[in-house]
Amino acid sequence: MSDAAWISSTLSSARPQAVGALLRYFRDLDRAEEAFQDACLRALRTWPDKGPPRDPVAWLIMVGRNAGIDQVRRNSRLTPLPDEAALSDLEDAEPDLAERLDGADYRDDILRLMFICCHPELPPTQQIALALRIVSGLTVSQIARAFLVSESAMEQRITRAKARIASAGTSFETPDPVQRSERLGAVAAMTYLIFNEGYSAGPGDGRAGLCDEALRLARLLLRLFQVEPEIMGLTALMLLQHSRAAARHSAEGEVILLDDQDRALWNRQMIAEGLALIDKALRHARPGPYQIQAAIAALHARAATPADTEWAQIDRLYANLERLQPSPVVTLNRAVATSRIQGPEAALEMILPLEPRLSSYFYFHGLMGSLLLQLNRPAEARVAFDKAISLAGSLADADHIRRQIDRLTAAPADA
Repeated sequence: MSDAAWISSTLSSARPQAVGALLRYFRDLDRAEEAFQDACLRALRTWPDKGPPRDPVAWLIMVGRNAGIDQVRRNSRLTPLPDEAALSDLEDAEPDLAERLDGADYRDDILRLMFICCHPELPPTQQIALALRIVSGLTVSQIARAFLVSESAMEQRITRAKARIASAGTSFETPDPVQRSERLGAVAAMTYLIFNEGYSAGPGDGRAGLCDEALRLARLLLRLFQVEPEIMGLTALMLLQHSRAAARHSAEGEVILLDDQDRALWNRQMIAEGLALIDKALRHARPGPYQIQAAIAALHARAATPADTEWAQIDRLYANLERLQPSPVVTLNRAVATSRIQGPEAALEMILPLEPRLSSYFYFHGLMGSLLLQLNRPAEARVAFDKAISLAGSLADADHIRRQIDRLTAAPADA
């Protein structure tokens, strides 16, 4: 890995913990973000020549803290600088009881920051969008793609969330157990969106590390909510999906679809952990969306070969998920199972009504093209594949669709 790539990866992975610590210090989202950005700029200037520090996170926190204090001084030329207690670590500013709570349940600044961002003052969509931006540093375009909205709409959503927090004088103190329970749904959704952003990344993409970060956060959530079946389901789902990481791309970086993967490369330790968690969750008899999705992933994980996959059971699980959490993306995923049971024509009929809502979704057009190709409608398949390429979130996804187009081009010569 080149120095530039290493620095970029280090800054990305350090962001959550550094921003969390800076927020504890400044108690202001914008100032904590700006302080971290200043520290990153300093790192980009000095690390290539002087080498990386022994502890990059601690270095970034220290440099960011100093930069933030300098900014406070510049902005306060006409007023006295606040007392040190006003710009201090949490233990200097919070009551002993809150600090003991934080020490017991918030050993990780990142998890604490997630619960703070998912504040009830904000609508759920703004909570998750703001947390993705602040905690994980995803770009506005990445978050917009996860929410299936335009970049400008997401920019406005995040701006409104920050403004609302500032105008409401939102407290950044540690949420108590009741508040944590109230915010758990938003935190779980944010954790899974972080995972999906990493899962969609191609080989060599720094975002791929977000899968491990999301799993780490999920394990922390499990420590806080040990008997919550949906958190067990969420963790199991991510473990089972991530277990296939080594088999999802070729040595050349090409996408390998599930049926074509070398199942010997699947991480059996992750699969065993995921299967145990979902079995434990289902025994609580309180099924939820993450548990159902994990149960679907478990059926894939248990299949020794593609032919052993229980597609009828997968279809039934997706039907339950549609009832529990209606979504065009859920229906799109169910269509894959339908195509295996009833054929491509039935699946195509299922997804055609989804086009107005999924017109900007890469996987919709990719599946559309694949179904049309199976139905021997090459011209229409080409249109769908072209649209998918324009929406691809990674080079690997785009290359996979181009290979489908190559099949279309070669078909007449092979006939």
